[in-house]
Formats: sequence, structure tokens, C-alpha cells
Amino acid sequence: MTPESAISTGSAVRTAVSADAETAGHGSSVRLAVLAMVGTTVYDGGLMDRAMSRTLVEQGVAAGSARFEGMLRYARERSGISRMTVFAELFHDAQAAAGANKKFELNCDELIADGGVRAVPGAEDTIGWLRDAGIKVCLATGFGRHTQNMVLESLGWMGLADLSLCPADAGRGRPFPDMVLTAVLALDIEDVRKVAVVGDSAADIHSGLRAGASVAAGVLTGSNSEASLRNAGATDVLPSIKDFPALLERRASRH
Repeated sequence: MTPESAISTGSAVRTAVSADAETAGHGSSVRLAVLAMVGTTVYDGGLMDRAMSRTLVEQGVAAGSARFEGMLRYARERSGISRMTVFAELFHDAQAAAGANKKFELNCDELIADGGVRAVPGAEDTIGWLRDAGIKVCLATGFGRHTQNMVLESLGWMGLADLSLCPADAGRGRPFPDMVLTAVLALDIEDVRKVAVVGDSAADIHSGLRAGASVAAGVLTGSNSEASLRNAGATDVLPSIKDFPALLERRASRH
């Protein structure tokens, strides 16, 4: 059984955000927003897919072969999951997986340096809105720390959020709750119910629900369909990250 299939739809944890509004127009009890990167706040223009293809070939998997296509498809389906975990699942050998992950990060670095990474429209405005409202922001990824920093630097986003996390910072990546809970501890959030998680994959939703977040919202700018996100237990599904502030305002106005 996969981690995803072991998790219920999460309807029992779809708790509405309570109202303890402090700022007119920004009313929400949410005090921390954990936002995914590629597919949610960042477009990679297929860069990560190309890096994965290069890596598989470098690991001796013949391009275009049935094995190659199957592995690439599996990696796509496991979007949001730590790449180290994905390589371990693909190669079933710790040394081969570690070597593949290192090659993947090097390929990512080279492709990122060539350009192609850009912000999802409205992402920077949303992060600014959240921070102006007194809501802490954590940018979370399934990629390694160096790759994450490369993306942040290429966008001019170093320091844009209060915190950035990758699986190595927390112990385990999605669908486990570790990155969300690490952000809660690092940013002195007093209650996990005051956390909102936003992502484009089922793994993001699972991570948020497992951590106890009151909001685990999916966005349709990434890899997963609305049906997939709702089946994962998403409390809300939004067209884009730019619609997230309006969601918080709607939730606050109901209380």
C-alpha cells in the first residue's frame, strides 16, 4: 500500500478557519502558510522533467525504452515527493539511489542556470499579502537544499519568505508531516490548527492533513487534477496561488 492510498479522504479534518481577525480585510486565524514551490508558486517549464530524463540515461537506462518511459512516468506521478525517496523506489539500491539523486541535482543546477524557472503569476503578491497580514510564510520543496536555493536565487526570492525547507531539513519529505511541523516549531506557531498548507499535489494535501493543518488547499497550476486533489482530502481547490488570500478572507467572514 502506498502512503497516498493509506490516507482517507480527510473529511473529518476539514475544519473551518476560526475568526480572531486582527486586521480589517485580512481576518483569519491562520498564522502560518506552508506553500509548495514547483507547480504552486513556481513554474519550471519542464526543467525538472528534463533533469530526470538526463539522470535516468546517465544511470544506464536507455532513452525511449519501456523501462525509461515507465520510470519517467512514475517520477511524474510521484510529484511532491522527495526526489531521494523517488530514486530509492526506482532503483531499490541505496548506493544507486544516492548516485542518481546527486546526478539529478547537478542536472537541475545546470538547467536552472540556463533559465526557464519563473514565478507563478500572483505568487509574489500572495506572499506579500500574507506577510503584511502577519501570517508567516514557509516555502517547501521535495528537492534538495542546493536545488531549492538555486531556484530561489534565480527568482530573486532569497528572503522573500520567513523560511524555506527541504526534506533534509525536516527528516522526511511529503507525504509525511515533517516539513509542516518543522515550520511550526521554527516559526513559533502555537497551534497546528493555525496552519494552512497549499500545494499542487496529493502529497502536499496529505502532508498538511497529517500535520493537523486547518487548511490543506490544492491549486490547479501543477501536476494533479482537481479530482486527485479532492480525493486526497483537500479542504479547498483553487485555480491558482493568487486565489489564496481571497479564500482566507472568505473563511474569516463566515465567523
